[in-house]
Amino acid sequence: MPEHRSIAILGGTGPAGTGLALRWARAGETVILGSRDAQRAQQAAEKIKTKVGNQARVSGMENSAACAAADILVLTVPFESQAALLKRLKPAINPGSILIDATVALAASVGGRASRTLGVWQGSSAQQAAELVPKEVSVAAAFHNLSAELLNGDETLDCDVIVCSDDPKAAQITRVLATKITGVRAIDGGKLENARVLEQITALLIGLNIRHKGHAGIRITGLSPEAYR
Repeated sequence: MPEHRSIAILGGTGPAGTGLALRWARAGETVILGSRDAQRAQQAAEKIKTKVGNQARVSGMENSAACAAADILVLTVPFESQAALLKRLKPAINPGSILIDATVALAASVGGRASRTLGVWQGSSAQQAAELVPKEVSVAAAFHNLSAELLNGDETLDCDVIVCSDDPKAAQITRVLATKITGVRAIDGGKLENARVLEQITALLIGLNIRHKGHAGIRITGLSPEAYR
């Protein structure tokens, strides 16, 4: 992945967005935090700089401006905001961009339990995203199962990131980004349709965390070393 690429995290001022931004800023990546409120995004970026240092390449912009300034987009918004946001941002997304979707259709979005998922007509949140972005944009599903609280901390993570996409290039770039996070391994999870399983695992992990008061992740065992890349 070329070093000059910027990563725009849409809805980036929430816990998942700031956590990913912090980890990538520590790895030397150029990160743009996107938000409905540019000032809020800039404030979040400054907080990350205080943790990483002034050398951190992190900034904050309104979501549309963030889209226009990057060709790798990471969506970290609640399911109830996903469709409306992508429809609004569609004109601002650069052709050939990659959208990495971390959305999970949790029942909490309609007043239900966070440990349950909703049925999505397209099959998964990521497949819904693929229908909403321009045709020239590739979609990958990833980062559903990382603890936002741990991402925002200082400890090394002990977790695998499974990446699903119909575009091998988008999947490979996403796996590279995942391995920029210390302690994370990346695994090719196959086609985008498999994202529905990733989302269901997230609901399971939330249930485990509530029950056992932890920050559960997943590790996949029994594969050859070449599988973790």
